[in-house]
Amino acid sequence: MTDPAPSLATPFRSHTCGELRVDDEGSEASLAGWVHRRRDHGQLIFLDVRDRHGITQVVVDRTDQPAAHATASRVRNEFVLGLRGRVARRLPGTENPRLPTGDVELRATHVTVLNEARTPPFYVNDPDAPIDETLRLKYRYLDIRREAMQRRLLLRSRLVQAIREVHHASGFIEVETPTLIKSTPEGARDFIVPSRLQPGTVYALPQSPQQLKQILMVGGIDRYFQIARCYRDEDLRGDRQPEFTQLDLEMSFVDEAAVMDFAEWMVVEVSRATTPERPIQDAPFPRLTYEEAMERFGSDKPDLRYGMELVDLAPALVDDEGTPASGFRVFDEALTGGGRVKAIVARGMGGATRREIDDLTETARRFGAKGLAWAAVEPGSAIRSPIAKFLGDERTAAIAERTGAAEGDLILMVADDADTTSDVLGRLRVELAGRLGVADPDVLAYCWVHRFPMYQWDAEGGRWDATHNPFSDVVPEDEPLLVTKSGDPARPSPEDAAGQARALQYDVVLNGWELGGGSVRIHRRDLLERSFGLQGYSIEQMHERFGAVLEAFEYGAPPHGGIALGIDRWAALLAYQTNIREVMAFPKTQSGADPMLEAPAPPAPEQYAELGLRFVGTPRSTGATIPAASESQPRP
Repeated sequence: MTDPAPSLATPFRSHTCGELRVDDEGSEASLAGWVHRRRDHGQLIFLDVRDRHGITQVVVDRTDQPAAHATASRVRNEFVLGLRGRVARRLPGTENPRLPTGDVELRATHVTVLNEARTPPFYVNDPDAPIDETLRLKYRYLDIRREAMQRRLLLRSRLVQAIREVHHASGFIEVETPTLIKSTPEGARDFIVPSRLQPGTVYALPQSPQQLKQILMVGGIDRYFQIARCYRDEDLRGDRQPEFTQLDLEMSFVDEAAVMDFAEWMVVEVSRATTPERPIQDAPFPRLTYEEAMERFGSDKPDLRYGMELVDLAPALVDDEGTPASGFRVFDEALTGGGRVKAIVARGMGGATRREIDDLTETARRFGAKGLAWAAVEPGSAIRSPIAKFLGDERTAAIAERTGAAEGDLILMVADDADTTSDVLGRLRVELAGRLGVADPDVLAYCWVHRFPMYQWDAEGGRWDATHNPFSDVVPEDEPLLVTKSGDPARPSPEDAAGQARALQYDVVLNGWELGGGSVRIHRRDLLERSFGLQGYSIEQMHERFGAVLEAFEYGAPPHGGIALGIDRWAALLAYQTNIREVMAFPKTQSGADPMLEAPAPPAPEQYAELGLRFVGTPRSTGATIPAASESQPRP
């Protein structure tokens, strides 16, 4: 029989600051924690004492306990105290219903200052205090004391615990892969670590455990997972950090559906275990092809908590022979040139002012549009639009009918090439959803996007780049497309049939964020070499960069696939945050700096000497022009 877990009692405390209840009335108790607030009423001093479990009110009476009162008289906020006394009910009318401990108080007989504290640079006990983020990061140990920050870190801990429990229960083996590996191209710059024992060589910190987890499949570890630390030297934004954590998993003898089915079940189980109060909008998750997602939402990471889908207006703008005949030159020229005219409907915005519409037009231009056409459906179904005089009543009415616009709605239209039209309206859709507040903040709307294009042409590099993962397998019926038009694998061109190939790639999306992505992998060496050739690698370069995987495949690689989900992003979304720094204990700033530890910092001269290195400067440090990312990461 397993022994019970030890309690949280220590020599400093019999209870936590969130534990005492009415049932404890009359008992002796000891607490330890930080002074959250102090109120001195002369004879009585009230101390709200806090630890990560909660807050308990402590009362020190000068008449009964003069020594304890004298000590309490000199304490200030954030002093660390040890307290002992008797638990009592609060006087009627003084209870605090906002606290789980709000019906009781500790009437202290002993107060001990365990450590004093300087006046903090910001209020720890005010959850609404506006605090500069750099200040928060410089004094992160104080920021972490704040209740909101602790709540988010506890949620993250529950998330990781649930992930581990689900995978262990499903037959997965947790394997830790190394963080000092060989540099491999995975879409971003590597962080490198010079080797002292082998001068002139470097390790790279992994951008992901991609090759290692595939090698584990060759090794017969048919269900692997890891809470993996990953590193990417890339420009930062709200959902990126130079070091981050991901759930990484791989499975053998699976196809696309098997991986997606397991990952979906796992995501639902983990979500319900971590935030049971938040409803999941659709289970099973909607599964959209990449083309469908772009056509309907203008994004490969659509937020499905609201509609506002993109509508193709071409059927309302052409004649019976399919010839563009709207009468509005911008629309007709776009359709004649092979472009698109599409629209979204902003419900209830039909009464928008000229200034509001000008603002939306400027936003669309900022997103890449040449302009923004609009039409408002007024009472009685009359349509007000500056282009109605060109379209005529019949075409204008047809547009309203096709979009499903009702009285009081605003139709917003963009005409351009297909990619620009979808991108602009997709981004405008997100912008309007924020302004209109149409997305339920509590709902978790997961979905799948899959069947991405396998490659995209890199005109500068003269090669096909993998859209997601260079190891992704191809949809079986598209395998014959993985050839060059010239017949020479070393001479790819934009006319190659490979441009039409679809990959067995899939992304899981949550509320408009890409939560993670994965694929079924190529497990045949010949096909992997063919794919790498299209991506511009010679046989020698393949062996240099991917030699371990290629050789492992010679010894019998099973069909396998997997996925990686960003734990930082997942925790942020579950915690109602839009920046992953809010769920990380020690994140970096937007410039990649750590104000608390003052990192990065120059190494000591002896560290350079040990490694046989010296600093010779960079374009950034000398003021020279910095090449673009593609130039600073040359590929064959």
